[in-house]
Amino acid sequence: MRGDRSELKPVLRPFPRSGVLPATPMPTTRNPFLSLIVACAENRVIGRESSLPWSIPEDQAWFHDHTAGRPVILGRISYEVWPRAHLDGREPIVVTSRPWDELRPFPLPAGVQPPPLARNVDEALRIAANLPGEVFVCGGEKIFEETLPLASRLYLTLVHADVAGDVKFPEWRRFSWSEAYRRESADGAFRYTFSILEKRPEARS
Repeated sequence: MRGDRSELKPVLRPFPRSGVLPATPMPTTRNPFLSLIVACAENRVIGRESSLPWSIPEDQAWFHDHTAGRPVILGRISYEVWPRAHLDGREPIVVTSRPWDELRPFPLPAGVQPPPLARNVDEALRIAANLPGEVFVCGGEKIFEETLPLASRLYLTLVHADVAGDVKFPEWRRFSWSEAYRRESADGAFRYTFSILEKRPEARS
């Protein structure tokens, strides 16, 4: 049954050149299969004028690899600017109060139906509960704020710089995390660290 997760253990996929990630089971929480995935600067900036404040191909590959084949929850603006939302087996759930005919998305791939629309995060989580696998929250700011207390895992690309921007990730360090995976890297413009953080039992909501 699609909604039965009693035997499900999330798989942390290897990232190219990074080795095999630890395939540890998710902790038992209110939403044991809810994860957030984000790239943010040291000052928590994640966006500027509806786009990323950097272009890091290695981070894009990390993001696409981990969200492929998964349900993804995201807000209207994040959906409208992400042409790959429906590719690679993803099942997007869009949080918006607008009807589909008022959205301005990219053309849907052939044979792909419009995604389910959720009026709020709670409704999006109810929809996701009927889908198999780890559920990823992909933004934007308000969606991250509402789901961070509920999540069990955070896939974080921390860009080691302060950058200008008008969208921020909530302060994740107010929760207690254990680091299941870490890899440092850099390109010609930035140094950055890939981490997978699991929320400690005492920090769960």
